[in-house]
Order: sequence, then C-alpha cells, then structure tokens
Amino acid sequence: MTVATPETTEHVTIFYADWCPFCAKLLKALNRTETPYALVDVEAEGTEDINEWIKSVNDGNRIVPTVLYSDGTSVTNPPASSVRNKQKELAES
Repeated sequence: MTVATPETTEHVTIFYADWCPFCAKLLKALNRTETPYALVDVEAEGTEDINEWIKSVNDGNRIVPTVLYSDGTSVTNPPASSVRNKQKELAES
C-alpha cells in the first residue's frame, strides 16, 4: 500500500504531539531563532492519513517529531540546527 505524502505549503512542516518532550525541545529551539514552520498535531481528529504517512517513513512506527520538507524529504527527531539549515536552503532555492 502506498501512502501519500501530506501536502504542505511551508518549507518545514513538523508533525508533533503535546505529550512529546522531543517535540517540545525542537519547537522551543526553533522558536528561539524565529525559524518558520507549520505545525500539525498528530493527535487531532482527522489525522489518520498523516499518522499512516509517519509510520511509512519510520519503519512502521508512529514517531514524533517527524519533519517534512517542501522538497519531499523527511527526518525524524532532528536537531534544530539541521532543521534551520534545511529551511534556509529551501528558502533560498
């Protein structure tokens, strides 16, 4: 079964959950440097397809934070510095 990549209009989209300490750490670091991103709560209603996509890029596991970039690539639990660098790279292209 092929799982569609979620659509996004931002260079950085972060899939997160309120209870996740790794998500909180990443968001705090990105906010401190005013790095732009879109945020999607994986616990919200209607996110079944998003959760299936998250599992498809994480060997069947629903791991947050999972970050989707506008070039279609994704990373799981990245350091804020790599998200900042990728956002800058995508914004300049």
